[in-house]
Amino acid sequence: MAYHQDDRRARVRAPELRGRRWLNTGGRELSLADLRGRIVLLDFWTFCCINCLHVIDELRPIEEKYADSLVVIGVHSPKFEHEKAPDAVTAAVERYGVQHPVLDDPDLSTWQQYAARAWPTLAVIDPQGYVVASMAGEGHGDGLDRLLAELVAKHTADGTLVRGQGPYVPPPPAPSVLRYPGKAVRLPGGTLLASDSSRHQLAELADDGRSVLRRIGSGERGAADGPADEASFSEPQGVLVLPAEVADRVGYDVLVADTVNHLLRGVRLADGAVRTVAGTGAPWRADHRTDATAASAGAARAVDLSSPWDLAWYEGAAVIAMAGIHQLWRFDPVGGTVSRWAGTTTESLRDGPVGDAFLAQPSGLAADGDRLWVADSESSALRYVQGGELHTVIGTGLFDFGHADVPGGEPAGDGVPRPALDALLQHPLGVAVAANGAVLVADTYNGAIRRYEPATGAVTTLARGLSEPSDVLPDLDGPGFLVVESGAHRLTRPDLAAAAAPAARYRTERPVTPVGEGAVTLDVVFETPPGAKLDESYGPATRLEVTATPPSLLVEGAGVGTDLSRRLVFAPGASGVLSVMAQAATCDAEAENPACHLTRQDWGVPVTVTPGADDTLALVLRG
Repeated sequence: MAYHQDDRRARVRAPELRGRRWLNTGGRELSLADLRGRIVLLDFWTFCCINCLHVIDELRPIEEKYADSLVVIGVHSPKFEHEKAPDAVTAAVERYGVQHPVLDDPDLSTWQQYAARAWPTLAVIDPQGYVVASMAGEGHGDGLDRLLAELVAKHTADGTLVRGQGPYVPPPPAPSVLRYPGKAVRLPGGTLLASDSSRHQLAELADDGRSVLRRIGSGERGAADGPADEASFSEPQGVLVLPAEVADRVGYDVLVADTVNHLLRGVRLADGAVRTVAGTGAPWRADHRTDATAASAGAARAVDLSSPWDLAWYEGAAVIAMAGIHQLWRFDPVGGTVSRWAGTTTESLRDGPVGDAFLAQPSGLAADGDRLWVADSESSALRYVQGGELHTVIGTGLFDFGHADVPGGEPAGDGVPRPALDALLQHPLGVAVAANGAVLVADTYNGAIRRYEPATGAVTTLARGLSEPSDVLPDLDGPGFLVVESGAHRLTRPDLAAAAAPAARYRTERPVTPVGEGAVTLDVVFETPPGAKLDESYGPATRLEVTATPPSLLVEGAGVGTDLSRRLVFAPGASGVLSVMAQAATCDAEAENPACHLTRQDWGVPVTVTPGADDTLALVLRG
């Protein structure tokens, strides 16, 4: 990716920034005129999106390196209904440590002005107010660094760069015992262990969930191993107590999903000592040299992970909800290995054999005998694995969600969970199995705890009015439960009175792209970066995968191929979501030790078949 000032075709005047309000500016409203002379990087994100959270972390070193010449502005563009709420956006900015101004854009006004099609999307504006680059997806850190270096040099020489302090104003800190806790487990002694995510610690609590007995971790963001007061985490989430016989063999008792570090950590309860047991600290990226669905098996400390979010012990191994790449992996603590298990990295909802199934940011796990329950957050779904197959009981896809209970039917006699596909959830993050076999769901964006009865398919609301519940711990002997109420910074026993909720159905509100009747050409536009060439040393350099929700949307064109252009035929009068995954492998053309790169992007494009609409759909893949 390179910047050429003399390429007039690239000089598009940046549209004005318009939204509901500004955060992290001390109450000041910003305009592009206020930022003239600075390089501006717009980050279009939404707080449900794991890839958006990856980008926030990727931008930290870039913000630091170019602090006197670059202004990063997050443009919060919501997917879910809950993400439109002002308080929820404010909380998310704090929760994820966003240290730059944020424009709250609930109606997607600025999103549409910049023609964004995917979360996340980045746009770079030069000091003279022109858009010089736009790119979707994550993993653009190196390319951004090169582009910014060119822009700084160019506009310094021209005298058009203004250096100085940016407009970021940090909000005042808010006191609380916990800060956005994520998950919790019961320890063998009866106390509780919670991931105090925004404080980058673990907190051991009394059995009432209120009193902190000790903390594990320094509280500073980092990945240091060592004693309890020196070790560090980065936004940890899932915690799992290992079986006693396994803990005795490996020398630690608790496994922690250290999410933003892309690591698994082992904690010895006797003294709180922490050590890294899986992951390299680098996020997993698709490797064009191997099939992504078969890759990433090997020594645990040598394999990259991607935002591990929750953990469960199932069939002799720790299953990892690998939210960052929409898969489930397995970790063998004794053997010290990790391996891919379920999902293909395609973000969607498809049942079937675990190796071929699609998941969408799995974020909660709970084992119940030979069944593993999964809270699949981006598809607002409750799913389970049994006998090597993935099944869905609540949820229909990435863009349909809401709050709806269903009465269920007569108890099934075959022991197979009955589907409740008319029920609706909204981005659930936690799941647990009660003593009586009912499945409890932390229905996060509905602020509710839901109960699903496998025998009848009934779905009811047990508690509502909660602030982003992210996990639920059923009592060991009784109907009660504790909730990790993340947005309220506490563990609590909710009031079960007046739990009934009116039915609400939503669909993600994004601009729909009209497509023509008959054949439509899908073109994924990819330009090889200057000084690079397509890398075919391990087979075809490009890959294109197309799926649709519902599958009946596409009459022709679904599947995997190597050509970045594809003939599609849509069903007459149909509408739905076209899911496209494209990737291209490149290497430096002339270097003695060439660096190789894989550019990959996923799009979910809402489409409707419209007479007279364009017969070409173009998507840009940027390296």
